[in-house]
Amino acid sequence: MNERENRLTPAQAWEKMKGWCAYQERCQQEVFQKLRAAGLTPAEADTIIARLIEEDFLNEERFARQFAGGHFRLKKWGRQKIEYALRQKQVSDYCIRKAMEEIPDDDYQLTLNKLARAKWQSVRQGTPAQRWSKTRNYLLQKGFSGSAVLQVLQQLQRED
Repeated sequence: MNERENRLTPAQAWEKMKGWCAYQERCQQEVFQKLRAAGLTPAEADTIIARLIEEDFLNEERFARQFAGGHFRLKKWGRQKIEYALRQKQVSDYCIRKAMEEIPDDDYQLTLNKLARAKWQSVRQGTPAQRWSKTRNYLLQKGFSGSAVLQVLQQLQRED
């Protein structure tokens, strides 16, 4: 079986992408990669993407909002990690700003505090400096800003 036999026609690709985008929100980069993997030329892929956008199967702002809200609520990611992931998916700055609106400040602070307390309580061995370091590294890896992490750690240390 050669490469030509594996190639989808633009009509077949359109039908496949309609279903794929209707099933779950996608970003343009994901769709483009999928179309290129199916053997379409960049011009054919761009044409299908334009039609998907026109018919509202593909909406990058909607994708970014859903991605940010979901990753914050389910994976407890911080804003920095979410923004980085969206940039990796080549989402526009405008859509990233809109996505960040999906994370209310009160919920963000509450999540940061809960994660910090849980990690702080779980790290019982070692020196206080090691406890501080492990908790800080965990929160930074989750994508919370350094200043917010420092603030919550100082509060935990005062309470301890």
